[in-house]
Amino acid sequence: MLPTLRLASRQPSSWVGNGALSPEEAVRHSLSSANELRCRQLLEASTARYRHREASAAVLVPLCSVHGEPSLLYTLRSSRLIGRHKGDVSFPGGKCDPQDQDIVDTALRETREELGLPIQEENVWGVMKPVNDGKNFIIVPVIAQVGPLESLDLMPNPQEVDDIFTMPLAHLLHPRNQGYTHFCHQGHYKYTLPVFLHGPYRIWGLTAIFTELTLEMLVPGTYHRMTRVAGPQRRGETGT
Repeated sequence: MLPTLRLASRQPSSWVGNGALSPEEAVRHSLSSANELRCRQLLEASTARYRHREASAAVLVPLCSVHGEPSLLYTLRSSRLIGRHKGDVSFPGGKCDPQDQDIVDTALRETREELGLPIQEENVWGVMKPVNDGKNFIIVPVIAQVGPLESLDLMPNPQEVDDIFTMPLAHLLHPRNQGYTHFCHQGHYKYTLPVFLHGPYRIWGLTAIFTELTLEMLVPGTYHRMTRVAGPQRRGETGT
């Protein structure tokens, strides 16, 4: 991993929405049928483009509610796994299998294997743009609504998952629970990644990137992306 410059929390500020809805209203509205339709329409192009494209892995971003509160469901990867990501917070997912029909099939299969949770394809909202982990490993996030947590019969695979937990959107959206990490290489700034704090576990890395992309989609104007990548740009391009 590249050396870290610093980890900081966002400065406390008033929590403002997009002008049309207050942040609280935006959260309550986030899993509504109207917002689902809007998100599905937003994801149509990327789903058509990336669903059948070759990738290294897929993750499922499970949208759920906990006692009526819109939330995201996370896993804590088993400490018994091999590799540098053991014990990390993650969304369910894994490497693509040659027998998988497409990226959605990979995400649903991995979720079933890790959590014992079957998800019908009609509950999939769509596919977001792939993310490169910096080592040419391409991960594609798939968004799906899994329903109220109270109605789910989760059976986590102990070989892959140490814990399952949820984070309310209201918690993730509050500035006091948002941080960022600057990374540098050979003394030069390279990029900034988000971190979500003050939950049962720290949410960072690619999982934090998938989280912020999901928040941007669900509650536009309420969450403002922190990820920044520095590097040479082609003529005519602007920074993100």
